[in-house]
Amino acid sequence: MYENPFEQLSGTITTKKIVEAGFHEKQFHTGKVNLNYVVGPNNGPAMVLIPAQMGIWESYQKVMVPLSKKFQVFVVEIRGHGKSSWTPGDYSWKSIGDDMEAFLKNAVKRSALLAGNSSGGIIALWCAANLPDLVTGIVLEDAPVFSAEMPRFKNHDRFVYNGLQHLVDNIGDPFNRDLANYFCGLEMPVSETRTKKVPDFFIRYLSKKIKKFEREYPGMPVEVGYPNTLRLLLKSLSMFDPDFSRAFVDGRIYEGMDHAESLRRVKCPVLVLHADWRRYPHYGLVGAMDEDDAKRILELVPSAVYKKISANHVIHAFEPKKFIGAIEEFIETEQLF
Repeated sequence: MYENPFEQLSGTITTKKIVEAGFHEKQFHTGKVNLNYVVGPNNGPAMVLIPAQMGIWESYQKVMVPLSKKFQVFVVEIRGHGKSSWTPGDYSWKSIGDDMEAFLKNAVKRSALLAGNSSGGIIALWCAANLPDLVTGIVLEDAPVFSAEMPRFKNHDRFVYNGLQHLVDNIGDPFNRDLANYFCGLEMPVSETRTKKVPDFFIRYLSKKIKKFEREYPGMPVEVGYPNTLRLLLKSLSMFDPDFSRAFVDGRIYEGMDHAESLRRVKCPVLVLHADWRRYPHYGLVGAMDEDDAKRILELVPSAVYKKISANHVIHAFEPKKFIGAIEEFIETEQLF
């Protein structure tokens, strides 16, 4: 067993515009774990943002301030992420869902609109299915509905599964790892015959920069890299318990969650945001869901609103205005508040 070395750093936000907008960083103890979260001023109904796997609250910086003008925005870091507790050996949709129930009841203290990116969207779906009195509506931001279920996840659409296995193999020991090794051998297919890889010389350069930072700032999350997307990725990885990804690989995560059954139980309004995706014979689905997955969601939840946005998987970071616009239109159409 081991603990998150960054858990005690909660409480300080260094981004000026976030501070000026009235956000504060806090921790909530569920009775079992500490959940780190950032909360804005009470300017309206509650909105809870749930980052993707490996993500931290900072991934939402481009949308937090605009959204906070009409909502009280919470961004929660789930167990295994950021400054929240690490729980090696205990990562499942059920345990994460229990955390969310405690958080919604005792930190948010009212029904909320939940917007989750990627695996954060699966958490939002779990909450809608199991905690209907605490959920006003959900936004599934390019969530891997159906594609992140076994055996499909491992045997057919295996690109993401292989990526998580790669993470576990390369940086799976949180206290004896070189984060630059995450990029060693990592492939991104761009066509059926061509892939992109990070050059070895850049990995070596990044390794030196990371080691230098760790020597000069022991006990702090890694803050190196340019552009900002790389800096944020490395910071997020440095604060991430790799056993969370290992739970996807060995199957522990799937306890307490059937995607189709969960969708059937949802009674609140649902917005499905679908980012770009591709499919290649060797890799399967490169993305979170394909058109058939989207159609199946709408079959199971006929009232759901579907919107395709041409963007990277993290829509809120790459197309923040479209993300905000889609949510505002959804709220107005569904008359949520």
